[in-house]
Formats: sequence, structure tokens, C-alpha cells
Amino acid sequence: MSVLERGGNAFDAAAAAGFTLQVVEPHMNGPAGEVPIIFYDATSCQVRVACGQGPAPGAASVGHFERLGLDLIPGTGLLAACVPGAFDAWMLLLQEHGSWALKDILAPAISYAEFGHPITAGASEVVLAMRDMFQQEWTTSAAVYIHRGAAPVPGRLFRNTTLANTFKRIIAEAEAAGTDRNRQIDAARTSWSNGFVAESIDLFCQESQVLDTSGRRHSGVLTGTDISSWKATFEDPVEYDYYGYTVCKCGPWSQGPVFLGQLALLKQFNLETMDPYGAEFVHTVTECAKLAFADREVFFGDPKITDVPLSTLLSEDYNKARQSLILDTASVEHRPGAIDGFGGTLRIGRHTGNALMSGVGEPSQSMLNVTRGDTCHLDVIDTWGNIVSATPSGGWLQGSPVISDLGFPLGTRAQMFWLDQDHPNGLVPGKRPRTTLSPSLALKNGRPYMAFGTPGGDQQDQWSLVFFLRHVHHGLNLQESIDASAFHTNHFPSSFYPRNAQPGHLAVEGRFPSETISNLQERGHKLELADPWSCGRLSACTWEEGLLKAGANPRGMQGYAAGR
Repeated sequence: MSVLERGGNAFDAAAAAGFTLQVVEPHMNGPAGEVPIIFYDATSCQVRVACGQGPAPGAASVGHFERLGLDLIPGTGLLAACVPGAFDAWMLLLQEHGSWALKDILAPAISYAEFGHPITAGASEVVLAMRDMFQQEWTTSAAVYIHRGAAPVPGRLFRNTTLANTFKRIIAEAEAAGTDRNRQIDAARTSWSNGFVAESIDLFCQESQVLDTSGRRHSGVLTGTDISSWKATFEDPVEYDYYGYTVCKCGPWSQGPVFLGQLALLKQFNLETMDPYGAEFVHTVTECAKLAFADREVFFGDPKITDVPLSTLLSEDYNKARQSLILDTASVEHRPGAIDGFGGTLRIGRHTGNALMSGVGEPSQSMLNVTRGDTCHLDVIDTWGNIVSATPSGGWLQGSPVISDLGFPLGTRAQMFWLDQDHPNGLVPGKRPRTTLSPSLALKNGRPYMAFGTPGGDQQDQWSLVFFLRHVHHGLNLQESIDASAFHTNHFPSSFYPRNAQPGHLAVEGRFPSETISNLQERGHKLELADPWSCGRLSACTWEEGLLKAGANPRGMQGYAAGR
């Protein structure tokens, strides 16, 4: 908000917030994580995507993992590292659409890292849960997060001066390139991908043997060459028209199109006649989610490497045929569609790892299993009508050990690949993993309208979908739609190690009416009665007829809406 009030635009504000989140929520994201960004540029009147998802390293082949005796990519440690994507994506966005100098963008993050910020309860709990691991195995992390054998106390000032120095060195090398803003950003990108940051990562991966979820110690395969050979890119979004709205998502290297696939199925139903808290609504949305996510599992992957039949998956004929599979009772089957010449085999992982290292993916509920990695989300609209929606994640403090001279760990997004190079989401060097990260942007009657999203792994395109449906069909405003009782299913294979599925599962917040809960049980759903305020951490903002509105999630006390 301070960036906007000092004349910065939405791109400046989003980047400043993104870097600050890397400092103050290190259990949810970090500098070596990833970020997909979807945005509307008011000057060009275009919706675009900035891809901040780095690819698999050149040496990360199926054969390499087979030689290590692994049938799944570990969920933690160095083997699961892809090329870090977040830093370059934010730099690209700033270079092409921002207005502020780099030192001003990074100033809040540096200040919080150098002089301290009151550490959140969530971060403190994660460090406490990882304390033995840090002290016994990941000693570089212990040096940052453990002081005299203790985890940081929630609310006390916590500093990461090494990270502050990393950002300060990037700025110094950028300013040494001259006073021109673009040249400075180019120099900062070079410091990261071809300079001291890449060199430190390369050396750490070569020289370290790190315990991971396999129960064994492994070196990494990520190199400086991998980092220097990749840059963030702009892409066109995938779009779907729905009741006067056009929903824009990232491509099938994300799970974003699964949101659109659910809309294509739900278009066949009269949702506006259903009680938004009733069993018919919950059942219909859940059964459509099972089908759309089954298609995600067999068809989605990096479209630069594999053909993804999105036009068919979103077509009316395909979804009318799929609609016939939805009955009045809950399905416990995994039922992907069949499209000639496309897709792979449906796969479900199995746990083969070390109990000490369990719980490594993004959580299905906002306050569950503190050792799991999580995600952030932010939405920004400025006075000129620029809109940004971004979902930063990865590089979690609990995912991989801190690189001692940089102050942050690597990401673990490669755990989403299958060790089958013929599968659309199978591991191939230079390929992007099909991430769960999924920011959203919607037009209304052809005009830019809303940015929205949530953390939450596989649940992102369920929680945000339910929010959107209640807003569109039932007239709930942003805050009402966010606050409304939420639900999701873990029916399909998880995107995270150990890739398990829970057929027929349905989690509902305990605030649903008792008759809704009873009816869902009668329909055969394997019901998990979640805490009343536990599913999702949505935020959203809209811009319509010159009026800005925003809403943020009360769950976990981590969401904020601000405006002027």
C-alpha cells in the first residue's frame, strides 16, 4: 500500500510485496522459489502471464533417479530443485511494466531482513517442528533459525542478515552498471543467473550431501549452467467464457486450466437455483472437480515439451459427454477422459520415505501439519487500472537446507514430475513441472474486473472456484464469498510427495448446516469434518466503474485487504 501511495504502480507494488514475503514468510516462499503472475496492463489493454516456474536441471533425467534406486522424486532436499524462477520473473515484470528503481523495490525486504520483523506463529511452529532435523542434518539452516537450541519466539524480532546482504550485493552490482533503470535490472538479473548467486548454488549442490524424504543423503544436480540458460518469459493466458465473465489462467504447465475445465463441466448445471450451502451444490461442484482433476493428471504438462489438448478439454461436446458421469452419489473412481493421440497413464504415488521428513507438500487446509510447505498469494489493482495476481511459493525453509552464504534454501518443485519421460508431466531435462500454483484474473463483459486466488496446493483451484461461483451465481460480495463455508476433495493423486490419493474424500468446514453434512454422507462422500475456519486463504480485489473493492480471508489471521 505504501508503494501505491508513493506513486508506484501495481507492478511495483506487487514486486515489493513479493520480495518482502520472501523475508517475512520463509516457511511459505523464498527467493529460490517460483511465482506465476497473471496481469492486465492498462496501457496495452492486454492480459498476460509472466512465467516464474523454472525447469528441471539438465542432469535431472529419469535414468539418474533410477540409478539412485528412486521411484519418486524426493519431496525435500537438493534432488527436487528446479531452476529458481521467482527472482527473474519479478525482474522481468518490473523491467517491462514497473516504474520504480530496483533499490526502492527491494528496500522493504532488506529492512525486514537486516533489522528484523516480528516472526509469525506459523514460521515459528515450522522451525520448532524442524529443529531436530536442522540440528542433526541441515546445520546451515540451524545457523539461521535456531538460537541456543531454541526456535524463534512468535512475535519477537527475527533477522536474516545473510539474506539482507545478498539483496544488498545484488543492488550494488546493479547500480555499478550505471544510472539507467533498465541497465540496472539487467545487471541484477545477471548477478542472479550468471553471477555470485548462481555460483553459490552450483557449489552447494556439488559439495553437499543432504538427507531427503527417501531417507538417504543426496547431492543436487542443479548447476550454474542450468540457471544461466533460463530466463522468465511472458505468455498468453488460457481463457474461458462463463456467464458474462472471461476467466484467465496460466497455461497447462500450471494447474490453472483445471479451473476452466470445472467451469466447462459446471456450465451444464443450473447452479443459480442451488443453495450455495446445500448438499446439491457441494456434491455437484465436487463431482465436477474429480473429473477435471483426473484430466489434469493425464493431460497436463509443459506445453513447450508436450501437446496438451486444451481446446478439446474445454469444448462443449467433450464436457457434455463427461457430464453424464456425474450421478447423485459420490464417485470413488478416477475417471480421466480419453482423447486420441494425447495423454498418459493415471498414476498415484506411494510413500517410501523417512517419517522424520514426512509432510513436505502444500497443505490441504490452512492450519494443518506445520512441517508442510505452503504458499502466498497477492492481488493488486492501481489507480490506472493495472491488475496483478501472483502466487509466490517454494524455496521453503522446511524444504531444503539454507545455502549458507546466500541465506535461503532451494525449491523442491521437481517432486511434481513423474519418473516417466513419456507421461505429459514426466521428467525431462529442461521441462517445467506441472505446478499447482494458480493465480486468477477475470474480465466482466469484456472489461478487466477481478484478481483473486489462494495458497493451498491442489486445493487452490477448488477454493478459488467455489469463491467465484458464489460471487457469480449467488450474488455474494467479495468478503461474503471468501467467508462462506468452504470445501474441497483430495480424491485425486496429490501433486506432492508421496503422491497419494484419497478416493471419495470430501472435506467440509464445520459451519455447514447439519442437514447438508448428513445429505453428503448419505450420497456416499467420505466426509472429513474440518475445523469451522480452516479451508483456504483467499483474497480478491475488483475494479468496476472507477470503484475499487477488496476482500481477504480471516482464516489463520494472515489475510489483509487495504485500499484508499
